[in-house]
Amino acid sequence: MPAKPVLWSLSDRGVATVTLNRPEVNNAYDGALIQGVLAAMDDLGTRPLRVVVLKGNGRHFQAGADLKWINSVRPQSPEENEAASRATFEAVQRLNTLPVPTVALVQGGCFGGGTGVISACDIVIAADNAMFSITEVRWGLTAAIIIPQLCDAIGVRQVRRYALTGERFGAEEARRIGLVHEVVSLAELDSAGDKVVEQLLANAPEALAETKRLAMESSFGGMAVDDAAYARLVRLHSARRQTAEAAEGLASFAEKRAGRWSAKA
Repeated sequence: MPAKPVLWSLSDRGVATVTLNRPEVNNAYDGALIQGVLAAMDDLGTRPLRVVVLKGNGRHFQAGADLKWINSVRPQSPEENEAASRATFEAVQRLNTLPVPTVALVQGGCFGGGTGVISACDIVIAADNAMFSITEVRWGLTAAIIIPQLCDAIGVRQVRRYALTGERFGAEEARRIGLVHEVVSLAELDSAGDKVVEQLLANAPEALAETKRLAMESSFGGMAVDDAAYARLVRLHSARRQTAEAAEGLASFAEKRAGRWSAKA
C-alpha cells in the first residue's frame, strides 16, 4: 500500500507531530496531502492538545504545489478548480487558527505554498540549508490564498519583492525579513524544536490560546481578512489556474524550459 501523505502522532504530554510524507516529490502538495492535513487537524482537534510541531519527511520541507496535480485539475470545471483552491486554503487556515501554538521545522526547500504554511505557524525554525521562494508567478499562477499570511509574516514590502521575482533566498535572509525566527544547523533542528516545545509547555494553555487569538485579532494584515475577502481570494486563485498563462507556465515546467510570455496589451 502507498504511504500516507501525512503522518501524525500525539505524545502523552499533548505534543502533536504532523509530518508531510511525500519525500519522493519533495513533499509537494496534491489533493491527497491537503486532505491528509485536514484529517490530521480533525483528529487532533478531538484530543488533549498542547502544541503542534510540523515537519517534512526527507531532504525538503515542502516544495509547494505538485504541478502535475495542478495540471490535472486545471482542465476540470471552474467549480472543481474552486473546490481545490478552497481545500488548500482551508488546510492552511486550519493550521493558522489552531488554538494551540504551532512550530514549523524547515529543512531544504520551502517553496510556493510551503512559505504560506510556515507563515501560518506561530514559530518557525529553519536549518541553515533551507531555501525559500514564492514561486507561483513563474508558472503563470498566483499565491492568492497565502498572500495574507505572507503579508502578516514578512510585510507587504517584502511580499512585493519576493512574490513578484520568484527568486530563491536562504535561511539567513528568511530570518532577516521575518519568515523564520531562528536558524540552526541541520543537525540541531530537532533539538532546537524540542527546546521551544519545552518553553511552550511551561506556559498556561488557556493563556496561550487567548494570547494567540488576541494577536491575530490585532493584526493589520492577513489574519484579519474576513470570510468574504477570503472567498474572493479562493476564486482568484482557482481562476488563474485556468488561464492561458497558466497553461504556458505548466508546459514550461513539464518541458524544462523558460516560459514564453507575451506583454499585456
